[in-house]
Formats: sequence, structure tokens, C-alpha cells
Amino acid sequence: MRPSGRKTDQMRKISFERNFSKHAEGSCLVKFGETHVLCTASLEEKTPPWLRNSGKGWVTAEYGMLPRATGDRMRREAATGKQGGRTQEIQRLIGRSLRAVVDLEALGEKQITIDCDVIQADGGTRTAAITGGFIALHDCLKWMEARNMVKVDKVLKDHVAAISCGIFAGQSVIDLDYLEDSAAETDANFVMTGSGGIVEVQGTAEGKPFSREEFLTLLDLATAGTAELVAMQKAAIAG
Repeated sequence: MRPSGRKTDQMRKISFERNFSKHAEGSCLVKFGETHVLCTASLEEKTPPWLRNSGKGWVTAEYGMLPRATGDRMRREAATGKQGGRTQEIQRLIGRSLRAVVDLEALGEKQITIDCDVIQADGGTRTAAITGGFIALHDCLKWMEARNMVKVDKVLKDHVAAISCGIFAGQSVIDLDYLEDSAAETDANFVMTGSGGIVEVQGTAEGKPFSREEFLTLLDLATAGTAELVAMQKAAIAG
């Protein structure tokens, strides 16, 4: 039995609140159970130096956790003068995941930055950030389209969403919360497109190595889960 009482293939309650931020070109407050992440998309009329005069744009991401997103207060990384390795790794993952479904030439010489701020953490913050970050990105592009800057269907090639899966208490489960994640025998994050393509897989055995069969079971859970998330994204965007 999972601590939450969920079935092995049952995700937490998930919601998307669009236009959460007044000033951002696109924004979404995404909730995966008790994990809440605010994703904002900001447009800049410039590109990184290495892309200047290339005709291509760029999509990047920044990630951070508020001091009381967890049980004990964490010191702000700004106060230490540098980002931690985990933060850098996660924000690079978010950026890669979103760029996988963006036509950078169709975007033109502009940059969109997706800021993902964890308000409350209970496991799966990076996967929630990717899934909600896509909606913020979509809405930023819709803002641009309304001003004749781009065509959304030209820039976005597909949806992208992410989910965690793992082996907890000998069972393969989806969408791990903190209690499961902290005690999982295997923990994996899957980033997949709406058409079922795999963007990235991050899998780690916390104790004994996991088998090929167990990995395929996790992949099946993730495939079904991301398909459900994409359907939720489409419903949110249509609304």
C-alpha cells in the first residue's frame, strides 16, 4: 500500500491555473498534489551572444525553491552567492525538455525564459516544472501571436510533459510524493512528448540495481502518465 493510498498507476490530483502572474507574458501555477510550482514565461527581444544574427531564437529555464518550500527553512541560494549543483542540473533539464518541442527558427531572434519557482515541495518538483512550464511557454507564444510576432503552431511542434516513476516497497509506482521518493528503491524521471517520443530519462537505483523488466514497467507507467498529462494540458489550454 502506498502511503497516500493511491493505486500503483494513479497520479496525484493535478491542476493548472493559467495567467497566475499579472506581468508575465505567460504563466501557470501547476499543482501535483502538495507540490506547487509557479512557472512564468518572459519574452526578451534578444538572443544569447552565440545565436546573434543566426535567425534562431532560444528557450531557457531557471529553477529555484522558496526558503519554506520544505519542512525546514532553506537558505536562499542568492545569499550564498552561487547556485547549487542540483539547481543547475534541474534548470538545464527543464530548458532541454522545452526546446525539444520548439522550432527555434520559427521563434526568430528572441529569447523566452521560463522561471520555475517551487512554492511548496512534496516530491516531483522538476517534472511538475516541465509540465507546467510548457503551458506558460504556450501562453507566452499566444501573447506573441496576438501581436503578429509568431504563429504558435509553427513554433510548437508538440506537447511535452514529465512524470516521476519508481520502485517503492517492491512495487512499480507513478508520481512519487516525498515519502515515497525518500524511501524508493529506484527513482526515475521521464520526459516525453505528446506523440510518445522520449526526450529524457533519468533513472537511479538507490539500493540494488533494477532489471530491464522493471525498467520497462516504469516506462509503461510513464508513457500512460505523460499521455494523461498531455490531455490535461490540452484541456487547460482550450479552456
